[in-house]
Amino acid sequence: MPQLNPNPWFAILVYSWLLLLAIIPTKVLNHTSPNKPTPVSAEKHKTGPWHWPW
Repeated sequence: MPQLNPNPWFAILVYSWLLLLAIIPTKVLNHTSPNKPTPVSAEKHKTGPWHWPW
């Protein structure tokens, strides 16, 4: 059964994963987010008791 022979296919799998892991992260990390994070103020919001209408 030639399907059980991992000799050429395992090497192809390993080389393709190494190639993808070397190329894809560099392409993804080159993109920057258009929305820069803004600092949140340290001021606490005023909270009051909740009055239920019933």
